[in-house]
Amino acid sequence: MVRIRLKRVGGKKHPFYRVVVADQRAARDGSFIEQIGTYDPFPDPPVIKLDQEKVSQWLKNGAQPSDSVADILRSSGLLPKVESASG
Repeated sequence: MVRIRLKRVGGKKHPFYRVVVADQRAARDGSFIEQIGTYDPFPDPPVIKLDQEKVSQWLKNGAQPSDSVADILRSSGLLPKVESASG
């Protein structure tokens, strides 16, 4: 399965992440298919830069975002809020 997830590239005690599309079997910092953005959690508020066209294209093609990326996409307005399943 193809996932949209974070790849850590920052230094020690200063994380910086790339938002990448990768096969779920690949290592966290291993190979990836395409980089579609960055996420810097240190500034207040955190800096999120995403290529909206690439994100929407990968979501249409069936890529599943990880939990942390889903939160980032919701805060950016690229992923609609998911209602809790009450049925």
